[in-house]
Amino acid sequence: MLVIRLFLFLFSFGMETHPFFISLTDMVYNEKRQQIEIAQKIFWNDMETSLTIASGKQVNFLKPEDPELLESLIKDYMLANNKLEVDGKKLKLTYLGHEIEEDAAYFYMESEKVPEPSQVTIYNTILIDDFPTQQNIVNFYKNRKPKSLITRKDKISGTLELD
Repeated sequence: MLVIRLFLFLFSFGMETHPFFISLTDMVYNEKRQQIEIAQKIFWNDMETSLTIASGKQVNFLKPEDPELLESLIKDYMLANNKLEVDGKKLKLTYLGHEIEEDAAYFYMESEKVPEPSQVTIYNTILIDDFPTQQNIVNFYKNRKPKSLITRKDKISGTLELD
């Protein structure tokens, strides 16, 4: 609960002057579909910086010159910086798209089908290479019960034991 309150407090600041670099990822195991559904909330201007560095081309997130190229850059970046293992098996993720809301963007992915997990290892390196103080809060929900971890430059992954 403290992590959620901290996140809400931090995301309430304006994007131009935020003194911190943080993202929030929610992962939900959907029993019916047997997939992990992923939503990441990231400041779009930070993502714009990382995409510019990664591509070597100036990226305009809000008014892209080539929307298809932007979507391709986002897809490649998101899949390169998010990895999942369930019970020791690497999962394939599929990028679904994004939407912008004020100073942040939401990015959506889902896993391939997977049996109900008892352990999940999460690798989240979003923005870490470009912002040394970046922290990524990850909440994993199984049976509506959350487990959380934070990734950062010195800890890019974590393993959660699920009930």
